[in-house]
Amino acid sequence: MKSSLKVGLAGLGTVGASVVRLLERRRDELAAACGRPIEVVAVCARDRNKDRGIDLSTMRWYDDPAELARDEEIDVFVELIGGEDDPAAASVRAALSGRRAVVTANKALLAKHGTELARLAEANAVSLSFEAAVAGGIPVVKTMREALLANRIGRVYGILNGTCNYILTRMEAEGLDFATCLREAQRLGYAEADPTFDIDGFDSAHKLAILTSLAFGTEVDGEAVYVEGIRSIEPADLQAADELGFRIKLLGVALQAGDGIECRVHPTMVPKASAIARIDGVLNAVAIDGDALGEIILVGPGAGGDATASAVIADLADVARGDLVPPMGRAAHRLKPFPRARMRRHAGSYYIRLSVADRPGAFAAIAGRMAEKGISLESIVQRRRAPGQSDAGDASEGSVKPVFLVTHDTTEEAVREALAAIAADSVIASEPQVIRIERLDDTTPSARREN
Repeated sequence: MKSSLKVGLAGLGTVGASVVRLLERRRDELAAACGRPIEVVAVCARDRNKDRGIDLSTMRWYDDPAELARDEEIDVFVELIGGEDDPAAASVRAALSGRRAVVTANKALLAKHGTELARLAEANAVSLSFEAAVAGGIPVVKTMREALLANRIGRVYGILNGTCNYILTRMEAEGLDFATCLREAQRLGYAEADPTFDIDGFDSAHKLAILTSLAFGTEVDGEAVYVEGIRSIEPADLQAADELGFRIKLLGVALQAGDGIECRVHPTMVPKASAIARIDGVLNAVAIDGDALGEIILVGPGAGGDATASAVIADLADVARGDLVPPMGRAAHRLKPFPRARMRRHAGSYYIRLSVADRPGAFAAIAGRMAEKGISLESIVQRRRAPGQSDAGDASEGSVKPVFLVTHDTTEEAVREALAAIAADSVIASEPQVIRIERLDDTTPSARREN
C-alpha cells in the first residue's frame, strides 16, 4: 500500500472536528478504497486548549493557516475557515502555489475567486475540490462535473439554504410569522445569531454561482446573481399560495435565456405537485435538467457536521486515489465570460399582493395600469382582510384591503412599471409583494434548449 495522504486541516469547528472523527472511524475502509491511508498530520485553529472531543495530540499546530498551507510535509490542505477573502484566500493560494491539493467548503471564497483559483490549481497540476461548498452532503458537484458530461444542461435550480427552508416550512405549517420562526430556528441552531447571510439569500447566491459555472461552462461570478431574501414573506402569502395550488420556497435558478443566462435567487411559488415543493425542513435539493438524461433531483442535508464532513472526505478520497479533473469541469482557460441576462427581461407569471385603499375606483385603477403594460390577469381576489387580521375597522373611512393578483406570462419590466404607476396613483397603502411563479413544467427548459 502507498504511503498515507498527509492532510493539513485549517478550521476545527463543527465540520473540522467531524472530519477528524470520520477519518478515524472509517480509517480502514478508506485505506482499502483509496489504496492508501488518509491521515491528518497538522491543524490550525484559534484555540489550542478547547475540548473538541477528538485527539489532536499527535498533530502539528499552526496559528496561521497560510503557514500550514506552506507546510512541505502535507499533501493536501483542507480549508474550513470560511470568508471570501483572507485568511482563507491567502492560505488556499499558498497551498496551490506550493503544488498542494486543496479541499474547501468555502462557497463565498469560490463565488468571488473561483475562476482565479481554478486557473492556479491547473497551472500547478493539483486539484481544487469543493463538494462541501454546495448543498452540504449532497454530491451535486461531482455529479455535474463528471457524471453528466454527456448532457447539455438547460437549467439547474434548487433549495440551497436549509435555514430558509425550515423557516418557510414552519410558517406555512403553523401559520406563524417570519420573526417567530426565525427565533425558533436560532434556538434550535438552524440559524446563526446574525442570520443575514442566510435569510437575505446571499448563501444561496454563492452556491448558485458555483452551480452556474459547472452547468454552463462560465467563469464564476457571484456578483451576477440577482438576490432577494425571505424577510418580506407573510402568512397571507403562504395561505394564498396554498389556495392557488403552490408552495413558497427560496429557490436558486440558473437557465439559458436568449443570449444570456438568468441567475437568480428569490422566494418562488412552485406547484404543489412538483418534487421540489415537497422538500421541507432543513433539507436541500438540487434539480438538474439535461438534454440526454432529463431532469434529476438530488436531495439531502445541506449542512451539519457529519453531512458536510462526508463531502470533504469524498474529495480527500479522490486526491488519495490520484484523480485529477478540472475544478470547474473544463479547463479554466475555456471558461466563458458570464453572459448575464437582464433581470427585467425575465418572462413568467407573477403573484402580487397589494394593500388597496378601500375607496371607489381603486380596483379599476389597478386593472387599468396592468392593462396599459399588456399584463393579462389569470386571477384576482379581493378579501375583506388578510389572514390573521381582525374585522375591526374594515368598514371605516380610509381602510385598506388585501388584493391578490396572479398574472399570465409577462415580463419583469412590465410588472415593475405597472406597480410604479399604481403606487403613483396613491391607491395602495404599502410596498407591493411580488413573488415569481415557476411552473416547472417539462416544456420550458426543452424549448429554451432548442432555441
